[in-house]
Amino acid sequence: MGEHHLPPEPADHHKGGKAVIHADDLKPGHRRRRYNYSYYGDTGSRGALRTICSVLLLLILLAGVIALVLYLVYRPNSPAFTVTNIAVYSLTNVTGPSAGLPAAGVGAGARAPYAVAASFQCALVIRNPSGRSSARYDRLTAYVVYRGEAITAPAEMPPLVQDPDSAVVVAPVIGDGGATPVPVSPETAAALANDVTYGVVSLRVVLLGRVRFVSGPFRSGWRSMYARCDLLVGVRKGPGGVGASGVPEAPLFGNPSCNVDI
Repeated sequence: MGEHHLPPEPADHHKGGKAVIHADDLKPGHRRRRYNYSYYGDTGSRGALRTICSVLLLLILLAGVIALVLYLVYRPNSPAFTVTNIAVYSLTNVTGPSAGLPAAGVGAGARAPYAVAASFQCALVIRNPSGRSSARYDRLTAYVVYRGEAITAPAEMPPLVQDPDSAVVVAPVIGDGGATPVPVSPETAAALANDVTYGVVSLRVVLLGRVRFVSGPFRSGWRSMYARCDLLVGVRKGPGGVGASGVPEAPLFGNPSCNVDI
């Protein structure tokens, strides 16, 4: 059988448990080389990177918890609206050219247009239920709706600032005294005449605008607001129509309900 020989060992391989000494190591002033053998590379840099990531994750979690607590403490609630009183100054069906429409389009055989001349004044209570947030209202407009159709022109209201956990009463006059009739469909005009005859009219007061909340150093952005209050109003008809009897205050039946979308 032939003889088997092992391959020669490298010159710098450890022999007998001792490291090989290079000729350069014996020169004066020369530092001896040190060898670091590791199966996992540079473990020191990996450990530092792992520590930095852990600290950053902890800071992010802590910031999230603080933000959640501040949101729960200073979170504003939607304002609440209530109609406590209403006065009916005018509520009359108007037909023909006097309805505020041009008469040029009305011929001899054409059907006359329909319109309603209406004017109201509502006592509206606005409550801010947030104990830590003040409310600011802007671009407020109010109008009255009957059977899904507006019967008054929009009435602009001044801006309003409301303290936390407070209530304020506003009483806008809606309808410009009935001087400007609003066109309606024939079905709406007929239904309104029928309800006035019975003395009870179902109305909806709509309030549009925008609101923002201020909680100490925190300010929310402007949010669109849509509030509507459904009312069942008792009307009195005088010789000149509804509201001409000299007693414009009208009773409210049931519990008026208001809904707010922000």
